[in-house]
Amino acid sequence: MIDIREADPGADDLRPIIQAHLTHSWDATPQTSNHTMDVASLREPGIRFWAIYESDTALGCGALKALPDGTAEVKSVHVLSKARGRGLARVMMDHLADLAQSEGISALVLETGASHLTEYDAARRLYESLGYSYCDPIYGYAPDPNSAFMRLALEPRA
Repeated sequence: MIDIREADPGADDLRPIIQAHLTHSWDATPQTSNHTMDVASLREPGIRFWAIYESDTALGCGALKALPDGTAEVKSVHVLSKARGRGLARVMMDHLADLAQSEGISALVLETGASHLTEYDAARRLYESLGYSYCDPIYGYAPDPNSAFMRLALEPRA
């Protein structure tokens, strides 16, 4: 059974997931364009972190960073390689969107690797399939040829 829990990114069972995410981004992205958050950054105020578990085994993670413009930035969505191909990243993205919408957040935004960084092809395809559209740089970022910025408008719940 898959379970998503709010968690501490520094927990012993989650550190390997954060490290795998950091390693992937360090290998795939020029360091001048790398915006991946480490454990300390994921513990900062305004950031909430969740982990995907199957039974008691951590398989992935995702976070939301509150932004002053009423949006939230999706951060650190990662699924361990042994658990990929099961739709868990989509499950996490849906969880983050449902939560943000229920809290009245106007949109989810994100930064990912640009189209010439093929290591991010699957991520961009996922975001596109979820309804995200490409946009100008989001709050806190400058234009960067190695970055793609995306946005998903969230309708207020009645």
